[in-house]
Amino acid sequence: MSRANDEDRRLHDLTLLRRVRDRIDREYASPLDVESLARGVGFSAGHLSREFKAAYGESPYSYLMTRRIERAMTLLRRGDLSVTDVCFAVGYGSLGTFTTRFTELVGMPPGRYRREGGPPLTGLPGIITMRATKPVRNREVSRPTGE
Repeated sequence: MSRANDEDRRLHDLTLLRRVRDRIDREYASPLDVESLARGVGFSAGHLSREFKAAYGESPYSYLMTRRIERAMTLLRRGDLSVTDVCFAVGYGSLGTFTTRFTELVGMPPGRYRREGGPPLTGLPGIITMRATKPVRNREVSRPTGE
């Protein structure tokens, strides 16, 4: 293959990866799995996972879980839904799995976050709100030097 063909293929694949990411952003509360996401763009599940991680720094599954938790954080800050209602509203089928994943990403259980997470962020542009509330995985938090 020529260099131009390689570049065309890379751009085409990036377009397909963006389509997958956009679908996750839109349909995060639906039952989604890597196999169906891959099928939707003509990739194998393994190829999609490798390429998605190379492009976005995390697997499609991890990206989906992060989107769900971000939305859950917003709903919990609103305070008008129970933790169980939020769990199902963002696409989890199990309260235990939701609580475990939420705690991993946010650093506290959803019930505590609902009580202490602060009021909804209103009046700010969406990009600012999203950045301010993006969960950080505990393993990604940098440790102070000397530990």
